Amino acid sequence: MLALSYRYLAVAALLAAGPLAGCGEKEEAAKPVVYNGPLVETTNVETLVSDSARLQLRLTAPLEQQYENGDMLYRQSVHVQVYDKPGKIVVNTMDAKFGKLDKGKQLYTMRGDVRVANVPQQQTLRTEELFYDKLKHKIYTDSAMAVRIQTPTEVLTGYGMEASEDFSRYKIKRPVGTFTLQQAQEQGI
Repeated sequence: MLALSYRYLAVAALLAAGPLAGCGEKEEAAKPVVYNGPLVETTNVETLVSDSARLQLRLTAPLEQQYENGDMLYRQSVHVQVYDKPGKIVVNTMDAKFGKLDKGKQLYTMRGDVRVANVPQQQTLRTEELFYDKLKHKIYTDSAMAVRIQTPTEVLTGYGMEASEDFSRYKIKRPVGTFTLQQAQEQGI
């Protein structure tokens, strides 16, 4: 009889302790971790863009990172060559330490010692940030961005710039100075 009462006591203790064990904090389901990094990394990239079998653009970079939305990052540097309408002659080159392509807008952003050169006209542009809108066929900077344009005869400085994609026509939004090449060299401009 004593053994039977111990059993009832043990069962009663378990029944009484059961509801108390579930009163602690409830465990939440683990939230999924969302990965926002690049889906694909490619080294020594060369991308050719053409239209109707005519070369429009050649992009080279030591590293390209492609993201889920189609955007591309060029973290180590980027070099872009723009070709004439027949696709035979390089009319413009663009170089920067960093580049990004917004795939949806077809907008390239280039940063860090950006250099643009119109090869046939021997004109160069230097700035720290530049945008290349492939759909509108133009390159431009923010209006507060310092720009320096050098032609075969003079140096133009100012803030903000808009130009055609081949850099044959350009406009400085806030011009600061025009110098001969000799004056620019003497003044370190």
